[in-house]
Amino acid sequence: MSNALVSALSQLEEAGAWMGLDENLLRVFREPKRVLTVSIPVRMDDAHVEVFTGFRVHHSLARGPAKGGIRYHPDVNLDEVKALAMWMTWKCALVGIPYGGAKGGVQVAPWKLSDGELERMTRRYASEILPFIGPAMDVPAPDMNTDERVMAWIMDTYSMNQGYSVPGVVTGKPVSIGGSQGRGGATSRGVVYSALSAMRRQQIPVEAATVVIQGFGKVGGFAAQVFHDAGFQVVAVSDYRGGIYNPLGLNPSAIMRHLSDAGTVTGFPGADAITNEELLELECDLLVPAAMEDQITEANADRVRAGLIVEAANGPTEPIADHILADRGISVVPDILANSGGVTVSYFEWVQDIQAYFWSEDQVNARLRRVMDAAFDEVAALAEDKGIRLRLAALALGIGRVAEAHVARGLFP
Repeated sequence: MSNALVSALSQLEEAGAWMGLDENLLRVFREPKRVLTVSIPVRMDDAHVEVFTGFRVHHSLARGPAKGGIRYHPDVNLDEVKALAMWMTWKCALVGIPYGGAKGGVQVAPWKLSDGELERMTRRYASEILPFIGPAMDVPAPDMNTDERVMAWIMDTYSMNQGYSVPGVVTGKPVSIGGSQGRGGATSRGVVYSALSAMRRQQIPVEAATVVIQGFGKVGGFAAQVFHDAGFQVVAVSDYRGGIYNPLGLNPSAIMRHLSDAGTVTGFPGADAITNEELLELECDLLVPAAMEDQITEANADRVRAGLIVEAANGPTEPIADHILADRGISVVPDILANSGGVTVSYFEWVQDIQAYFWSEDQVNARLRRVMDAAFDEVAALAEDKGIRLRLAALALGIGRVAEAHVARGLFP
């Protein structure tokens, strides 16, 4: 069992015990509703055939269609996808949108494929999961190493099989084919909104507050710019190659230009080289893990020196590390709250597609801010009232809403 699934199940057990959740519901929630593993044969540019393995998991459909991203990475495995689908279930319920949780992935190094190979692989994967996706069943979205171009190929593949355009089958697609304004940076904006809410409650001033961001990809890179624009001082960032640090502050726009030229943030002039491990232990006001799962562990949690942690990645903190941080007085805004901006604006996109009526970016961002602020205030109020961690409060609210839906619907047959 992967660490991600161990963490997800551990969180479920802790929240279930605290809530006094019926054991029958716990049995249902521990297992995904539907698991699909597919073989993806692809003719490569040199005419030989490679076979990739793909997954799609539906954890719950109790509150509506399944929702969750598709990631391309060599280390994708079924346990990881199960965990991510479970977290999506709680996340959607927490922010009050009518979805269940899903996730998908393909074991592939997409950076090794040509554009043609990537498109053929994506379309074959979409064809294999075709019976399980649709606007009323399961609505995929981008995730690690996937983007709006990949979503366009999936939307087109689905539409060709239907015989007409179905923009609502995926979210995170180009605006020209039914995508939403503001979707691209929604997860990052949601992270910043959550950080601002947490700092307001803890009475931490924003002016010159120091931020350390692990992961300078789609989420972390744009979040760095939004933090910078909001008055924060971004002092360290990293990618899979390593990190850079300057206690006087870094310019995210300049780092992005360097990344475009060099393919990595490392080597950025005017900054010291650090490892990802060292980055997590820097003294700062705010630490934003925006990379992979299981970055803050039992081994390093006692060396974290951040005043506040806001989880942009899914599952970056192991359960035992979460307790260590709490004992040390370090607040953690959990992933299912902090990074829910992406799925929230995905919901907005789906609604716009169904209505064929589209909103401006300002309207999208304003609606996102209202949803994120309301969800944070609800979680924080429960945590303060019961004297529990923000993560436990968020899980209790999300799981409780899914449980309510299950009880209302009953058990078929």
